[in-house]
Amino acid sequence: MVTTPRDSFDSLISENSNPQITEPEPPSSPRNVFRPFTDTINRAQALASAALTDDSEFTYNHNIFYDDKTTIDWMHEFAKERQQRRIAWDTPGVRGQALRLVNTSRRWIILIGTGIAVGLIAACIDITSHWIADVRLGYCQNAFYLSRDSCCSGIATNDPCPGWIEWSSSYFLRYMMYTFICVICATSASVLVITYSPHSKLSGISEIKTILAGYIIKGFMGKWTLLIKSLGLGLAVGSGVWVGKEGPLVHVACCCANLLIRYTSREHNEAQKREILSAAAAAGISVAFGSPIGGVLFSLEQVSYYFPDKTMWHSFVCAMIAAVTLQFVNPFRTGKLVLFQVEYDRLWHRFELVPFAILGIFGGLYGAYFIKLNLKYAKMRKTTFIKNFPILEVAILALITGLINYPNVYMRLQPSVLLSYLFQECNASTPEALCNLDNWSQSVALLLSACGLGFLLASYSFGVALPAGIIIPSMCIGALFGRAVGILMATWHETNRDFFLFASCPAEGTCVTPGVYAVVGAASALGGVTRLTISIVVITFELTGALNYVLPIMAGVMVSKWVGDAIGGKRGIYESWIHVLNLPYLDNKDDEPVPVVYVKEFMTSIDDLVVIQTNSSDHVNTIDSLQSTISSCTFQGFPIVNQDTILQGYIFRSELKFSIDKALLFDHLTGETECVFESRDAEDSSCLLLREWVVQAPPTVTSSATLQLVSNMFFKLGLRYICVVDKGKLVGLITKEDLWRLFNSDRLKTMAVPILGTVNDESRQGLLHDDV
Repeated sequence: MVTTPRDSFDSLISENSNPQITEPEPPSSPRNVFRPFTDTINRAQALASAALTDDSEFTYNHNIFYDDKTTIDWMHEFAKERQQRRIAWDTPGVRGQALRLVNTSRRWIILIGTGIAVGLIAACIDITSHWIADVRLGYCQNAFYLSRDSCCSGIATNDPCPGWIEWSSSYFLRYMMYTFICVICATSASVLVITYSPHSKLSGISEIKTILAGYIIKGFMGKWTLLIKSLGLGLAVGSGVWVGKEGPLVHVACCCANLLIRYTSREHNEAQKREILSAAAAAGISVAFGSPIGGVLFSLEQVSYYFPDKTMWHSFVCAMIAAVTLQFVNPFRTGKLVLFQVEYDRLWHRFELVPFAILGIFGGLYGAYFIKLNLKYAKMRKTTFIKNFPILEVAILALITGLINYPNVYMRLQPSVLLSYLFQECNASTPEALCNLDNWSQSVALLLSACGLGFLLASYSFGVALPAGIIIPSMCIGALFGRAVGILMATWHETNRDFFLFASCPAEGTCVTPGVYAVVGAASALGGVTRLTISIVVITFELTGALNYVLPIMAGVMVSKWVGDAIGGKRGIYESWIHVLNLPYLDNKDDEPVPVVYVKEFMTSIDDLVVIQTNSSDHVNTIDSLQSTISSCTFQGFPIVNQDTILQGYIFRSELKFSIDKALLFDHLTGETECVFESRDAEDSSCLLLREWVVQAPPTVTSSATLQLVSNMFFKLGLRYICVVDKGKLVGLITKEDLWRLFNSDRLKTMAVPILGTVNDESRQGLLHDDV
């Protein structure tokens, strides 16, 4: 039976759904062959009309179709979308033209508004985080609110800036001030998250993936989440804790889109909503990296569950608008979208493919062991006393981070500033330590120590009660290692110009560009931790403009992907956190073979279901009996059968409860009123007719069907449940969460053929679900 989630899902509650269609349905015609879809539309229309009959609690915002912690019915949403289009096209005259215009323009208004909002919010977060990061080191004498770059505009990086004042001439006092501000900002961000919006912590991409797959999480994309995420993100990133803003900007963008959907339309479609959220996710990455195309590919490759061609076009427009808005605001005062945009003029050489491959191996190893260590920290955080003191944990982490960061000149910098230095060719603005080959050993030691310490800090920081991403910290760690390898290669070339590998190098001047190694290392590390490929290459190319180095970047990411999959499996950090958060997510891109298991082995038997019996001479369904049924269980839906257990239909708990509440409140019926689920020749006003709420043709399979068939039905049709019937008789039921639990259980292999037979009662109870 379809049930509500267990305690592990208590923190996940749905957004208000509003599956209304206020237009009346056109008369049926012979061309209407989609009877199940029409029945669904009739139910949605009945709900909408009932909801709008009074100004009481049954308003248009009332969640009457999708309950908390449930999965949307994609078939219903697609059918509703087709019905809306049909109504618009079948309506004649000016009114029909207006409906068509509204249906076409509404989505574009939301997409453009989302792009503008995300660009403005990202600019504010950038300005805030960079100012806080600079205030850790000093302040602008003329205007305290200015960052160092703004205060020292026109002055080279390595030149003295008279307007910028350090906190003290004493190293110890500067050290303490740096650490103090780190602790204050990080703790403030944690207090905001814990007090006002727990949904604001982490990056949010794992939850966004689950939502885009059809799950409902109430409040996750609300106005409080947007506000606290934006404020907390500026504080957390600026504090110096090893977290990034790029992943959380995806969550911020989806919040903007969700609020625009909610406040610009009385009626919206959950499937359309997820298409818009996919486009918003692309805008989040676009403003994070100044990479509109990379944002679209990131949404396609990482975030989205359903990504048709029109969504790609919508994603591109939304990402472009967001990037243009960010560039118009120009938060860095450079005219560039990101602070670390660089270009390279020197070509690469074939012998460098070997160190590039080494960087790929490092990226794969980093990703695999980062995920393992991060998940161990997450388990420790959930099972020890630390879970009771999340704010104190952040304060101690910030204290340790500040004490570790300051002595290392690289770790002391803002991550985006550090990347800009690591990516650059040697010039007047590059720190001398990165280009002084005479003192290469000290530079390499500092880079490698920062890489190792950053790995430890980032692996713990991602998971605390802060708005936190892992993209920029991973890129920093890879870039630190890559720059160290680049310096070693450059030093080797300078001291051994006659070596045979360097035959293709010019006789004079430099041959190796250490900054390129930093770029390849950053891309490889990001690929290792996320298991992404194409989007990372495009993002890296767009943010650096390194057209000549696309092939080395591709090689590094490819090797990183292979090594990471071989050592740590195919789950990236976001997929791993889906399992940590216990979210009911089924990966439709999983290419692992499905074992041969029959439905009867894992279905929920009819003996464990609560069904509604109709057409029975010795049993009459009344309002009181149905209310008793609803209150006695937590199931989210009820199969309807006759006295011979022949399946007659299916009704959702929310719709049954709503129809009963409406009848008692508006129609003034009593608890003894008979409830009828089937059609009758003559309408009886003394009965509560519930046929309009019943799914007349629920999806079904036989008990001898295979797991492969059932999983394909759930994936490709977007089902919430499947009834199991043999010769028309109901014998069991499967829900989407049943499938999720089965794929994540150890007993799947033991149930596969040739091990036949049914599971015992204890195993069957372990497979009972909580939700669709």
